[in-house]
Amino acid sequence: MQRSLLLLLILVLPCTTYAQVPDRNAKIVFPQEQVWIGYFNQTRLTRHVGLWLDVHHRRIDFLDRPNQNLIRGALTYYVADNVRLMAGYAFVGSYLSPSGVVRPEHRPWQQVWWSGRSGRFNLTQWVRTEQRFNRSIQGDQLADGYGFNWRFRYNFLLQIPVKGETIQPGVPNFVLQDEVFVNAGKQITYNYFDQNRFFVGLSYPFTKHLLLQAGYMNLFQQQAAGNTFTNNHTLRLFLFHNLDFRPQQPAP
Repeated sequence: MQRSLLLLLILVLPCTTYAQVPDRNAKIVFPQEQVWIGYFNQTRLTRHVGLWLDVHHRRIDFLDRPNQNLIRGALTYYVADNVRLMAGYAFVGSYLSPSGVVRPEHRPWQQVWWSGRSGRFNLTQWVRTEQRFNRSIQGDQLADGYGFNWRFRYNFLLQIPVKGETIQPGVPNFVLQDEVFVNAGKQITYNYFDQNRFFVGLSYPFTKHLLLQAGYMNLFQQQAAGNTFTNNHTLRLFLFHNLDFRPQQPAP
């Protein structure tokens, strides 16, 4: 009898112990609410040369506290009116929680941008590469040195006028957008997939040079641990401003 009880304990105790240990591979998703405000400018200087600038302020817990600031600039080469090459630099400051310390990131980037139209459907796409130099951290404080990784992004943006065949000032447009982010580099172990941003909303062109875009974005991001994700419900408000300083061609 004693031998039987001992055998039963040997069989049951390991199973009980295992059941009490959480599964480290279990998927953990943290919900968040954010607000993103951004300004985009594309300025054309000559037939082939232009400038790119975008500036962003992002808040977390809806409007409660700052989450990130970003400024990004580039030189643009116009292969054609609808095909552009960009190369530039971005500075990102991310607020660490709960200290509020700003973590700097230096980010050179390159992009191929193209657009086209089929009937009422106006499609803009781009592929972007980023070289990310992130300041090392310990907990919510800065540490010495920088980490490095590559990131690759593909974006498509579809705009459909509410009425008419083309995008016109004073006429709203339906907007559908998705952007996929992929990490690469020696320091990337688990999260080769970085994030996906899905957006649905409306755009309103005040003029042919100024457009406001507003709507809802879902940002689903994988963290470095691999099994931890954030699901961000985001209110997004962007202003697009395009300028053209090319000399006017004389009328024939």
